Amino acid sequence: MEFRAEARYIRVSPQKARLVLDLIKGRRVEEAMNTLAFTKKGVAPEVQKVLRSAVENANYLSQEKGLDVDLDNLYVKSAVANDGPRMKRVRPAPMGRAYRYQRRMAHMEIVLAEKGRAAGQATATVVGEEKAAPRKPRAKPRPMARKTAGKKKKAKKAGKK
Repeated sequence: MEFRAEARYIRVSPQKARLVLDLIKGRRVEEAMNTLAFTKKGVAPEVQKVLRSAVENANYLSQEKGLDVDLDNLYVKSAVANDGPRMKRVRPAPMGRAYRYQRRMAHMEIVLAEKGRAAGQATATVVGEEKAAPRKPRAKPRPMARKTAGKKKKAKKAGKK
């Protein structure tokens, strides 16, 4: 079961939000909350708010819908920051000109999943650890043929006629 929460129109560039979201991908929720509490980036409180919302969504579903969810086994399955709309702004420049710049916004989404509890459920893999299919042995690469520098032909001089 997956539980998700998203925040839209956050006034931070998606690149800066991804730096913080990459810190918590694949971690247990408790560990991710501690990481965000001690991260000095300005977007960390916003990410923590979204993470807390996802945990509360899981809690709600476990109580109201009757799902059996162990909140201690939750981990951050994915954390994504996408582009939002951009606000175009103008800054005064020398000699009466104007420089245009953009204020970026981000849409953040955090998905939580539960690590396998019973024998019937598969254990979730940590991000980056994937089982590789057995590979066929590769044939040795052929050496590239070298082009030999040909001898230059001397140009014939035009004879006197």
